[in-house]
Amino acid sequence: MTTSVHSRLYVGTVAHDRRIPRANRFRYGIYYLYVDLDELELLDESLRLFSVDRANLVTLRTRDHGPRDGSAWRPWVDATLARAGIDLERGPVRLLTFPRVLGFKFYPVSFWYCFHADGTPRAVLAEVQNTFGDHHNYLLHNGGDVFDWQSAPEMVKVFHVSPFIEMDARYEFRFSEPGEQLSVSLLDFVKGPLLLIAAVSLTARPLTDAALLRAIARYGPMSARAWLFIHYQALRLFAKRIRYVPRTEPPAEETTW
Repeated sequence: MTTSVHSRLYVGTVAHDRRIPRANRFRYGIYYLYVDLDELELLDESLRLFSVDRANLVTLRTRDHGPRDGSAWRPWVDATLARAGIDLERGPVRLLTFPRVLGFKFYPVSFWYCFHADGTPRAVLAEVQNTFGDHHNYLLHNGGDVFDWQSAPEMVKVFHVSPFIEMDARYEFRFSEPGEQLSVSLLDFVKGPLLLIAAVSLTARPLTDAALLRAIARYGPMSARAWLFIHYQALRLFAKRIRYVPRTEPPAEETTW
C-alpha cells in the first residue's frame, strides 16, 4: 500500500526510569500505528491484514477511542478542540496508538496529533487509560496558536494511572514532530521531586502488510504485550515495597486542558 503518504507504522522502544523512593528501570520493544483519519477508508481497502471495525489480524475499532460509542472520531476531536478555542479548519488529525491484534485491546496512552489546514501543529491530545478500564484525556495546546515542538507543556495530574504513584503530581510532556523519527517523553513530578521519566523512541516504517507481519512476529500482539509488562512491573514494585495507592474515581470531565 503506497498511496497513503501520512499513515505509517512506528517501531521502537519504550523506557521507564523510576528514581524514588527506590529505582526501577525497564526498556522493551514496541510498535504503534500512526493513522491519518482521512486515510482510514483507504487503509481498510488497501491492506489485507488490517481493517477498521471489522475482524482481522490487526484492527482499529472506533469504539475504543474518542467518544467510545462507535461514532466517527473526527467530529469528537473537533468538538473537544473547540472547547479550548482551537479550530483546525479541517486540517489533518492523526492518531498514534496500539492496534488491536487478534482482538486484544489495551491502550496505556494514545496521542491525537492535530494540525491546522495550513500544516502547522495546533494541539496534541493525550488519551490515557489505566488497567482498571478508566480513561481520561489531557489536551496540550497553545491557546489556538501554533504548537511549539520545543515546548514542554505541563499538566496537573487528575487521573489515577499507576497504583504505585500518588495523585499529588504534575506532568511535563515533550514531543518531537512526527517524521522519520518520533519521540514522546513524560516527566512525572510527585510532591515536587522527579519520580519517573517515561520515554518512547520510534522509527517510521511504511504501513504495509509485510511490515505489520514483521512487527507482530518480533513483538507479538502489542496490547497484550503492554498489559503483561505493566503487571510484571507492578509485581517488581510490590516486591520493592513501594506503597500501594488505591484507585480514585476519574474526573467528571473527560478532558483536561
